[in-house]
Amino acid sequence: MLSIVPYEPKYTQKFKDLNIAWITEYFKVEAKDKELLEHSQSTIIDKGGFIFIGLWNNVPVGCFALIKKTDNRYELGKMAVDKTYHGLQIGQKMLSYAITFSKNKNWETLELYSSTKLDTALHIYKKFGFKNIPLEDNLEYLRSDIKMELTL
Repeated sequence: MLSIVPYEPKYTQKFKDLNIAWITEYFKVEAKDKELLEHSQSTIIDKGGFIFIGLWNNVPVGCFALIKKTDNRYELGKMAVDKTYHGLQIGQKMLSYAITFSKNKNWETLELYSSTKLDTALHIYKKFGFKNIPLEDNLEYLRSDIKMELTL
């Protein structure tokens, strides 16, 4: 059974480990990853963002962050699910939670950056209504080759 809980310092290492696992499977860990994962309190939460942890039978197996861009626009990022737990729709349930949370905050837009290498993730984002939008120049991640947004 999945429950989604707000970040607490006891989840710091798990948040980092879950993300490092998927990033290193497909890509390289970049400077922006290190900044957000090693200093998540100061780079995400203290700047008005949120981190949530997905617990499967009280075991932390997933996570995501909502990173503040403006008062009404947040970036969905650092979403990861432990490979051992793939196939249980944990990512979809966390995405649904993120969208509901964002709507309840009266935000206007959720955006995300991804890669065309991540077919499953892109399929799920589209299923939930995210639309492709143009990428800006000078991206924070080399791996990002697609940007999507959801109007809430």
